[in-house]
Amino acid sequence: MKKKWIVTAPLLVLAVAGIAATMPIWAHLWQMYVPQPKVAIDRGTSREAIDGLITQYNRHYVLPDKVNQVEAFLRRRQQEGIYDRVTDAEQLAQQLTDDVQSIAPDRHMMVGFSADPLPPDSKGGPRPETQADWERRNNFVMRQITYVMANPVDKVERLDGNIGYLKISGFAPPFISGARFAAAMDELAGTDGLIMDLRAHRGGNPEGVALLISYFVDQRTRLNDIWDRSTGISKQHWTVDKLDGKRYGSKKPVLILVSPDTKSAGEEFVYTMQALKRATVIGAPTWGGAHPSRAFRIGEHFFAFIPNRRAINPITGSNWEGAGVIPDISAAPDKALDVAEDLLRRRLKEGGALAAAGQ
Repeated sequence: MKKKWIVTAPLLVLAVAGIAATMPIWAHLWQMYVPQPKVAIDRGTSREAIDGLITQYNRHYVLPDKVNQVEAFLRRRQQEGIYDRVTDAEQLAQQLTDDVQSIAPDRHMMVGFSADPLPPDSKGGPRPETQADWERRNNFVMRQITYVMANPVDKVERLDGNIGYLKISGFAPPFISGARFAAAMDELAGTDGLIMDLRAHRGGNPEGVALLISYFVDQRTRLNDIWDRSTGISKQHWTVDKLDGKRYGSKKPVLILVSPDTKSAGEEFVYTMQALKRATVIGAPTWGGAHPSRAFRIGEHFFAFIPNRRAINPITGSNWEGAGVIPDISAAPDKALDVAEDLLRRRLKEGGALAAAGQ
């Protein structure tokens, strides 16, 4: 089935950190939950979107060495009249997404459209929507974000053999997720080993990642750096010293289940735990998105999510973009839990610690 590039719930999670900076765009994303009308476009609208995309891509894309290649490809396609033949907004958004990703594959890059005109990014220009319109749409979007992100803990239970099981599907900022993670870790503190299920993880907030990893180490630990193209500065992410829940510690075995549906911040958690040799990863390679993005207006009806930051692990010096996180033990995602339970029970029965990295 052809993927529609009207914004979906996972993309809310991917860019939530930039909501405040991009609210004129976010205020229109409520349309993803209602039927989208067909939006006819003319050549002028198409060219405006293409020019806007190239401008914003040049300014913000996190890998500057790819920018000239992307611009040259889009201009060539434009000169060939490829885009002039597109008369539907959704089709143009999909075409531009595909074309950019054919030169610079990046999981967090996409072009989308709004049936309603988007307000300008800066002062001046057309009159923005009324305050009532803004509040109505903003409140709707924020409710969806809250639903997706504020309920990250799907299941907490104890399996046979005193094995803990924790299923999580998102990383909200600590002020939202902190109490949920603390309650879960309190419940799991007395288990002998833990299976963490991230096979359907939608992504989220780096600070939420750092908070949860903090439960699995015994001392302050540097986890990941985020380099921002706009500033040229890397922000270091460290574990949290004071936790509201019981620390699981660095000794008891942890296994993490993954699949191609393990995305973005979920991948950051898995990649970091693997690099720290704090967990054994079981399943199939993950989605492969390590470049956080934010939304930019590129035309009256078009916007683009452009990756403008890059995760850099201080241990590996790299990240999981494109390749995903590679499991230590390969397993079909629907069989990964069985594999993990069997492995963990055998190791606990033998009385030995479960080594990370491929044991």
